[in-house]
Amino acid sequence: MSLNKLFDSIEQARDAANWKSAFGEPQVVEDKTIIPVAQVGYGFGLGFGREGSASEDEDDAGAGDEGGGGGGGASAKPYGVIVVTPDNVYFEEVQDTSKIAVLGIAMSAFAIYQVTKTLRVIFGRK
Repeated sequence: MSLNKLFDSIEQARDAANWKSAFGEPQVVEDKTIIPVAQVGYGFGLGFGREGSASEDEDDAGAGDEGGGGGGGASAKPYGVIVVTPDNVYFEEVQDTSKIAVLGIAMSAFAIYQVTKTLRVIFGRK
């Protein structure tokens, strides 16, 4: 990828990173207006370098190894919705089901450990 294309890509991503990325299009359902809200993040990095000794001869000035690279990424995480009614405006948070699942697995493991420990005490095995 040429350097100009890389800078063009970064500029396009920068232009897309605005408030519209975090707030979705309002949806009207019955007498409520619902506005989706998300956390959106972008990150980019690039670098260039050259290895080689400096030469006094201008013909050899470009001698040496050169390299460069770049990368980027974006993420979006839903937070909830803003609900606008004729009488009230409030925020409803989206529940993260993966956290609930991990908590459930941890609680199940703890329960199995406690039952096993209790049975060993009852039956005299260590």
